[in-house]
Amino acid sequence: MTNHRIGCGFDVHAFAEGRDLILGGVKIDYHLGLQGHSDADVLTHAIMDALLGAASLPDIGQLFPDTSAAYKNINSLLLLKEVYGHLAEKEIAIVNVDATIICEKPKIARYIPEMKTRLSTAMGGLSPERIGLKGTTTEGLGFTGRGEGIAVQAVALICLNASRTGE
Repeated sequence: MTNHRIGCGFDVHAFAEGRDLILGGVKIDYHLGLQGHSDADVLTHAIMDALLGAASLPDIGQLFPDTSAAYKNINSLLLLKEVYGHLAEKEIAIVNVDATIICEKPKIARYIPEMKTRLSTAMGGLSPERIGLKGTTTEGLGFTGRGEGIAVQAVALICLNASRTGE
């Protein structure tokens, strides 16, 4: 039996005026931000849920409820760091994560290297080479195509009891 598990995460946030647009911990130059209780970093949220799902742990809504004042406007990289801590406590290693950012605008390609660096740090120094990030559009279809918000789909591969398996 293998010690590897795959998890899938998905998150969506609507655009909102008067907020910064944060993706992967990076402030994106755009006239709209995302609506949410925290910093609304939709990319980091999807990655967290992928990791938590792979580890059979509660999702981010249960761990970091939007009814708690403690998480109001919090930097989502701090939450990802906490998720990483939960994994490390259980001797779970992150093998890799891969995410697709779905939006018509803004274009995000130039921000990807910095996103990888910041996500890497929050995930305990996971090599940026193990983090796949890319942007895509929906060719004008759906809420992302109409420019109403951003969606992210993420997958994560983890290895259970990594310290015992040597991986």
